[in-house]
Amino acid sequence: MKATIDGVAIEYEASGSGPALLLLHAFPLGLSMWDAQVEALSATCRVVRFDARGFGESAAGTGPLAMERIADDGAALLDHLGIAKAVVGGCSMGGYAAFAFVRRHPQRLAGLVLQDTRAGADRTEAKANRATLAAKVLAEGAPAAVEAFLPTLVGETTHRERPALVASLRERILSASPRGIANALHGLAARADSRETLPTIAAPTLVLVGAEDVLTPPAEATTMAAAIPRARLDVIPQAGHLANLENPAALNAALRAFLARVAA
Repeated sequence: MKATIDGVAIEYEASGSGPALLLLHAFPLGLSMWDAQVEALSATCRVVRFDARGFGESAAGTGPLAMERIADDGAALLDHLGIAKAVVGGCSMGGYAAFAFVRRHPQRLAGLVLQDTRAGADRTEAKANRATLAAKVLAEGAPAAVEAFLPTLVGETTHRERPALVASLRERILSASPRGIANALHGLAARADSRETLPTIAAPTLVLVGAEDVLTPPAEATTMAAAIPRARLDVIPQAGHLANLENPAALNAALRAFLARVAA
C-alpha cells in the first residue's frame, strides 16, 4: 500500500490487530526484512513497516536520507493509520532512526526495540568511507554496496550454514536503487550522536544483538543497554548483524516476551 507523506509516496504494510509495533529496516534493505516477524507477531499485535525513501517501492527524496526523516515518516504513517502510540523497533539504520523517533516523538512511544545498532555517531574516517562508497555506488551501481557490506552483514554461522539467505540478501541489495543507497549513506554519515539520548529514554526498551555481529558487536550493545534506565539485553545466538533474519525463532521469542511485558 502507498501513503503520500510530504509529497513522497511511501510503500507500507500493516498486518494484524492489537497494540502497534512499528518496524524500521536496516540499510540497504527494505520492509521485507521483517517478514518473519510479521508472521510470528501479527496474531497478537498490529505490525507496521515501510520502505524508507529510496528503498523498495518508496520513492526517493532529494539529498541525504536523514534519520530524522525516517522517524518523521514513521510518525506520519502512524497518523495515517490512526495509531496514537506504538512500540518502535529498528535494526541498524532503523535503530538510528528509532533514536531520532525518541527525540522527536517521545509521546508516541510505547516501547523501544534496538536491534544490532549503536548510539554513537560516525567518526571522521567512517564518514569519509561512506562518502567514497556513495560515489562508487553512483558510478558502478548496487554491486559496489554488495561488495562493501555483504561479507560482514551476517555472521559466520549464516555464511557457513545458510547460503540461501546470503544469496537472497545479495539479490535484495542488487535490487536497491543506487541513488537510494547513496542518499542513505550520506544520511548515515551525518546522523546525530545518540549517546546523550540513552539516559533520557523513559519507555521500556529491549536491546537485541547477534552474538556474531561484528559491525555493532555485543560489547557495544551491553554498554548501550546499561545506559538506558528500563532496558533489557538479549543476545541472539548464531546470528550476526541481521539477527531477525539469521535466527528468527530466537529473536521472535525475545520480542514476543518483551511485547507481552509492555502490554501488561
